[in-house]
Amino acid sequence: MDRGYDDGVVAQGLVVAGQARPRGGYPHLKRAGDFVYVSGTSARRPDNSIAGAAADAMGTATLDIRVQTRAVIETIREMLAQVGAQLSDLIQVTAYLVSMNDFGGYNEVYGEFFDESGPTRTTVAVHQLPHPHILVEMQAVAYAPQGGRR
Repeated sequence: MDRGYDDGVVAQGLVVAGQARPRGGYPHLKRAGDFVYVSGTSARRPDNSIAGAAADAMGTATLDIRVQTRAVIETIREMLAQVGAQLSDLIQVTAYLVSMNDFGGYNEVYGEFFDESGPTRTTVAVHQLPHPHILVEMQAVAYAPQGGRR
């Protein structure tokens, strides 16, 4: 659904093919003029399995914050590409961790993609995310002028 704003900006939502379907009535991305808003993104794959999560025959889960963080950032990169944007266009990231005990591994992988010249960032701990095997979720905002002007 498009919504016109008084300043003439039209916000357009996009559900990206090949990504895990949103678990609700919202898009993966929403472009509003030169800004792209990325909905909360986890390591959930299109088949609903979760990168960095495995369970043994007894049901004991092994969860890897590094694998999940990398999967989230790579998914955000793939989604941004659908609207002609890239990770370097991100201006703000908010990350939600189920446990701050995972901050070190998350921060290590985040640093593989971004440095001090990258987006601003806020990281908060939350009680839980939509699946017990999801350790991290991120939402973001990118500045990606339409028509390629930068």
